[in-house]
Amino acid sequence: MNGRAPSAGGGFRGLRARIPRVAAALRSLGRRLARVLLVLFLLQLAAVVLYRFVDPPLTPLMLWRLVQGHGLDHRPVALDNVPVHVRAALIASEDSRFCTHYGFDWVELRQQLVRLFHGEPARGASTLTMQTARNILLWPGRDPLRKLLEAFVALELELLWPKRRIFEVHLSVAEYGPGVYGIEAGARRWFGRPVSRLSHREAALLVSVLPAPLTRRPDRPDRALVRRARVVEARARALPAELLACVLDQSSSTTRSAASRPR
Repeated sequence: MNGRAPSAGGGFRGLRARIPRVAAALRSLGRRLARVLLVLFLLQLAAVVLYRFVDPPLTPLMLWRLVQGHGLDHRPVALDNVPVHVRAALIASEDSRFCTHYGFDWVELRQQLVRLFHGEPARGASTLTMQTARNILLWPGRDPLRKLLEAFVALELELLWPKRRIFEVHLSVAEYGPGVYGIEAGARRWFGRPVSRLSHREAALLVSVLPAPLTRRPDRPDRALVRRARVVEARARALPAELLACVLDQSSSTTRSAASRPR
C-alpha cells in the first residue's frame, strides 16, 4: 500500500489546469447568450416595424386571456372612424400630454414621486405609448424586467411610428373587458353600437374602465366609475387643441373647433 498523500502542489496544478477550461466554457456560454439576445432584439424590432403598417392580429395578453378562458373579441379600428370626442376622452383619461411628450411623461412622474413622498397613493404614470408597447409585445405583469422592456419598446415606437399610429394601435388592442380588445369591440359589447355612434358620456365611461377592465363595466357603472367618467368627460371637453393636435387631421380639427364654440 502506498502511504504517500497527494501533494498540495499537485492539487494546485490541477486547479490551475481547469481554470482555462472553465473560462472557455463561460466565454462560449456568453457568446451563445449574446446571440440569443440579438435574435430576440431583431425579432421584436421586426415586429415593431411590421406593426407600423399592419395591425397586430394577436397580442401576448390576448393569448394569456384565452388560456384563462376569457374568449377573444378583437376589432381593430381605423383612427379616422373614431369620433373626435372619443379620442379626446381617451387622452383626457389616460395621457393628457400624449401629443407633447416622447414616450415618457416626466411631469406626471414627478407628481407621482411627490405623492409617494407625502404618503399618498400613487396613480399609474404609464403613457399611451408605454401602454401600447406592453400591449403589442410584452407579457402581463408588473415585474421590473417587463417595466424595463416596456420603456425600451416605447422609445422604439416614438422613434419609428408617428403619434397617430401609436394612438390608433392603442385604440385597436387595449383591453376593454374580459376577452374584449379594441375600443370598437368595447363599444359594441357594452353599449351595443359602433364606436362612431358613442355619446360623450358613453365614451367617457368606456375609457374610464381601462385601469381595471376585468372588474369594471361601463354599462353598469358603480359610483366610483360614474365619478371618474364625469371628470374625464369634463376634461375631454376642455382639452386644449394643442393637446389633441397629433391625433387629428385637418377635417377633424375643423369639426372639433366648430363643436367647441359656445352656443
